[in-house]
Amino acid sequence: MASTPFELKGKRVFVAGHRGMAGSAITRRLASEDVHILTAGRGELDLRNQAEVFDWFARKKPQVVFLAAAKVGGIVANNTLRAEFLYDNLAIAANVMHAAYLNRTEKLMFLGSSCIYPKLAPQPLREDYMLTGPLEITNEPYAVAKIAGIKMAEAYRSQYGCDFISVMPTNLYGPGDNYHPKYSHVVAALIRRFHEAKLSGIPNVVVWGSGTPRRELLYVDDMADACVYLMKVHSSTDIVNIGTGEDITIAEFAQTVARIIGYTGAISYDTSRPDGTPRKLLDVSRLNALGWRARTTLEEGIVLAYRAYLSEIELAEVE
Repeated sequence: MASTPFELKGKRVFVAGHRGMAGSAITRRLASEDVHILTAGRGELDLRNQAEVFDWFARKKPQVVFLAAAKVGGIVANNTLRAEFLYDNLAIAANVMHAAYLNRTEKLMFLGSSCIYPKLAPQPLREDYMLTGPLEITNEPYAVAKIAGIKMAEAYRSQYGCDFISVMPTNLYGPGDNYHPKYSHVVAALIRRFHEAKLSGIPNVVVWGSGTPRRELLYVDDMADACVYLMKVHSSTDIVNIGTGEDITIAEFAQTVARIIGYTGAISYDTSRPDGTPRKLLDVSRLNALGWRARTTLEEGIVLAYRAYLSEIELAEVE
């Protein structure tokens, strides 16, 4: 806990990655704070380009940075685009953090990912389990880049006295998710699949894997609220997990999504497809001790996520 709360009021706040699911949620959450929000689309600023990043920071002088920008995707994307996931995410973290240091940014938050933890680490995953064992091989490049980002924030804090902190969100879902049929995460993939099956009258939906892995799922606006809260109260090298502290099997989750969407057909499982990590549940005792808990139930969150998906379809049809 920071000795005195960090004041956001009146500050220039840069949300890096404001068009992504996490970044857009943080931007929505900041709308209720008295801050000047800075954003930059890819056409204006390529965060992988050091010269562009350094120039932008020198001109805009953000006082606060939420580093939510990242190349992200599901198992297939991670395992297929291994070089891109490593290079892009390393470059983004290195460029933004060094630019923040050079331009005397008052505080920076780096968003990591729960995939930084070893594949077979004890459950629930405590923050000090990082670097205690081998990673899940399918998303190892992404995890390595995120671990490097965490260590970079730690190093800039110890060497230069920068107030850089790191948080580890669990699996996110909700508005702004990626519904790509091949590269999406499990929540978006199943929402799309069950919706399309319902419309087409398909009698059976196939879910990848065995259905037995357990996943913790956090509604993205809850994650954003936790990030803004931690920006105010947390200042330490200690990383903080952001999650619900509860998990569910993929099979149970699929049944819940099907029920909410109104799909009444059968659900089967393609065991030739990879399961990924057997279980991934975060220990959120550090987060709870800092005074924050998730508020949106899984049922409520899926209803909201499905509503957002239907809105996206309508917008796409209009365009």
